[in-house]
Amino acid sequence: MKIAVAKGDGIGPEIMEAVLSIFKASKVALDYEYVDMGKWVFDKGFSNGMTPESQQTIENLGILFKGPMETPKGKGVKSVNVTARKTWNTYANKRVFQTLHGVDTVFSKAGIPIDVTVVRENIEDTYGGIEHMLTHDVALSRRFITRPGSLQVIHYAFEMAQKKNAKRITCGHKANIMKITDGLFLDCFYEVAKEYPSLKADDVIVDDLCMKLVTRPDLFDVVVL
Repeated sequence: MKIAVAKGDGIGPEIMEAVLSIFKASKVALDYEYVDMGKWVFDKGFSNGMTPESQQTIENLGILFKGPMETPKGKGVKSVNVTARKTWNTYANKRVFQTLHGVDTVFSKAGIPIDVTVVRENIEDTYGGIEHMLTHDVALSRRFITRPGSLQVIHYAFEMAQKKNAKRITCGHKANIMKITDGLFLDCFYEVAKEYPSLKADDVIVDDLCMKLVTRPDLFDVVVL
């Protein structure tokens, strides 16, 4: 299989070289087509951080393997990462955390296996990047949470949980404070949950979630937020 590879900015090329050497040593059955993508491409005048040829290659191949992309803090260019997510509507950020053989942790030493999958919505909320100066002293940012955007990432999480044979899916939120925006996301979660009666669906305020992920991660299976 051929995949698109973007080396990235800064330490990106160094990391990518190391990873691809591991792939080669492991005899991973992949071919690579390198594409121009990153802040250095943005600096050349391409507003989305990639050349049109690179975008076409990525879309043709269907898989992009990318190194770190530079996003200056504060003023400066917009995030190449977020622009790419919006370009291809990659709305679900899936992260898997598992006990690994030979990697000792507090939990592995106690014989407690960890297998948590976190699905984070990737293009709405503050990633909208909609902000402006209200006065010289007041900066205003708007967060958009939509029903269609919430439903698509929550459906993805439930489908993935079902394929994983998960027993529990948890919604992380701050609906106790942001009652309308996070409240909408939480409502969508329980709306979708009715379609998956075999999964135990519950929710937890994000502060409590963070503490529990540190102290008792084995209690969680799939988390969507």
